[in-house]
Amino acid sequence: MIPVFEPDFGEEEIAAVVAALRRGEISGSFGTAITDFEEGFAAFADCKYGVAVTSGTTALHLAVAALDLKPGDEVLLSSSTNIATALAIIYANAVPVPVDSERETWNLDLDLIEGLITPRTRAIIPVHLFGHPVDMDRLNQIAKKHNLVVIEDCAEAHGAKCRGRVVGSFGDMNCFSFYANKVITTGEGGMVTTNDAALAERLRLLRNLAFTQPRYWHERAGFNFRMTGFQAAFGVAQLKKIDTIIEKKRSVARKYSRALAGVLGLQLPAEKDWAFNVYWMYALIVGRDYPLSRNQLAAHLKARGVDTRTFFCPMNQQPCLKERPGYRAVACPVADEIWETGLYLPSSTTLTDDQISTVCDEIARAASVAKV
Repeated sequence: MIPVFEPDFGEEEIAAVVAALRRGEISGSFGTAITDFEEGFAAFADCKYGVAVTSGTTALHLAVAALDLKPGDEVLLSSSTNIATALAIIYANAVPVPVDSERETWNLDLDLIEGLITPRTRAIIPVHLFGHPVDMDRLNQIAKKHNLVVIEDCAEAHGAKCRGRVVGSFGDMNCFSFYANKVITTGEGGMVTTNDAALAERLRLLRNLAFTQPRYWHERAGFNFRMTGFQAAFGVAQLKKIDTIIEKKRSVARKYSRALAGVLGLQLPAEKDWAFNVYWMYALIVGRDYPLSRNQLAAHLKARGVDTRTFFCPMNQQPCLKERPGYRAVACPVADEIWETGLYLPSSTTLTDDQISTVCDEIARAASVAKV
């Protein structure tokens, strides 16, 4: 089976973890690796501060919690995203309001945002889906006009750029994931980046159970979201390779796009002229002119040893969100459609040319056989 993704790491990461263990950096409360990783990654994201946490989900949770939202406050978010984005909002007893996707990049449709804003809207979480950036210049103009906090969900987009500026530097807070299949990994892990010193202090306080003075006096209800030292050491080693990893991802995407360009009925991933897409996963839409449905193509590929994944079920369809107090039934027809028609292909940076050819040949062959 050609898997959807395999993590790319080697002896450098193993050596870094062993060295951290030998230094006794077991927990997230002491040592140098966490600080080194936070500072290094924040610099990569063109931010002053980084706060490392246990996952991309807890990064989002922590960022939303730092806003001190009131029950019933609303947060706009991309409809097409992993459920983690919405969970961060409901953990704060706020209301997630999905914004439908646009058809070219599959990111949230900026034309729809202002029509969804109400007096209860406090923030917006754009998701840079599959590695293509949202037009953050335009989104920030809208957010500033309506006094909304911006939290970027960069879980799939380390190193992506909007007009030459890296994502994770546009928002008030910006959340990254270092899960095993992300651009760089610490196995599990995440980070919030920010340029706001007060927010960084608040994030660090909440991350560590909100300890104050005296030590066991807690004025806030915090969380235990600390990353371990040896995970951070792994991340430091990964960060040294990030530019190479991103170029490998872009190389995989170029090879797929060249090979699939002539297959009728497929919508291949975009890269707008103002964007730098890191192609976290090589995603495509199986359109009406392709002779098989998305599910039929996925089954064909699986039978021939090629693993795939569907796009995310959109937030407007999620049962656990519909039952929440204050739920707003927002129609998201494009997100609904790409959920039914989208899939992504094996996207490991370790893919060989032969493996990419195998995947593309099977996609073309499936189309040819179905037409007979």
